[in-house]
Amino acid sequence: MNAMQLPRTYNQNHIPRKYTPGKRRISIYWTWSYPWEAQRDPAAMENRFSTMTEVRTVLWPAYETPEWSAAQFLQGIAGTLELFHRSTLSFQQIAGEATGHPVAVFQRVDQAGYKLPIDERILADTDTLMVFGLDHLPSEQEATRDEVASIREWLKREGTCLLLAPHHDVGFTSDMKQRQMEYLHHGDPLVPRQQRFAQYCRSLMAALGVPVINQYGLRPAVVKGTKEIAPLTAFRDIDKLGLLNNVPTFNFHPHLPHYEITEKNSKAIHLLARQPIDLDRPHPFTATGNTEFNCLLWMPPTQERAGDIVLVDSTNFTTLFGGDESLRHFWKNLATVK
Repeated sequence: MNAMQLPRTYNQNHIPRKYTPGKRRISIYWTWSYPWEAQRDPAAMENRFSTMTEVRTVLWPAYETPEWSAAQFLQGIAGTLELFHRSTLSFQQIAGEATGHPVAVFQRVDQAGYKLPIDERILADTDTLMVFGLDHLPSEQEATRDEVASIREWLKREGTCLLLAPHHDVGFTSDMKQRQMEYLHHGDPLVPRQQRFAQYCRSLMAALGVPVINQYGLRPAVVKGTKEIAPLTAFRDIDKLGLLNNVPTFNFHPHLPHYEITEKNSKAIHLLARQPIDLDRPHPFTATGNTEFNCLLWMPPTQERAGDIVLVDSTNFTTLFGGDESLRHFWKNLATVK
């Protein structure tokens, strides 16, 4: 017999997880204001998520079954936001099994309108904090001084890991020809010509001295003759956390951010992996000679900071765009970092 599926809960206070030596307590923090994102005008041409109706139209007939109908599932932008939540369930299960602790999920402003900044309520029982930067820039989400101070203090604790995941920045220019080139490069009709993400992560990176900016939305190369994503260019000799053990590839996603290191020759940050780009589709980034983008970075502890900082896109923790054994290894590696 299959194990009985546990009932789902909603709109309850978080129950703190007890510390267990060697077992990480992982928390996901969605940086968006759910109401702001969900209530964007569907007629807006830029900087919004797709409605569920648009998703169903583009991906037809993938969502043409009763469980995705209006009787059972939200059809507006809120439905798409719920797809993101559902897409992390596999990661939550695998990480929970590896650590013995459930993965806690928080939102900056949730469906019920409750605002939750990153503070001791989240950090006290968290060893790995995953900050998923999917807030649109116009929503003006910013890390406050109190939040920065709380995170700095938390990072003084041995064994902590802050994972920052600012998403893409598509069409940041006023040049309409470049916006169209970017759009044709990634080829996703659900992404508008301008879709700029991660103001919250950007403000947090600036405050914490993380010398990175998320740029563009780049389409990964695939292995010729297949639909499989091309292998990573990995620098495993400096991967002291073992994040890339048995991980030849990440997740395919049509528009992934390049994590540009803004301080050249910086010894504070290490590039662990780069992703080959689809060079058959023109893009301003490849026009300047780039053939790969930075997709995994690591900042080891310092005298002031006992915890690690990792940068990798949140898409690599979802199943909306696939997922294979390599990705599951990556999840387990992150969940069991020593």
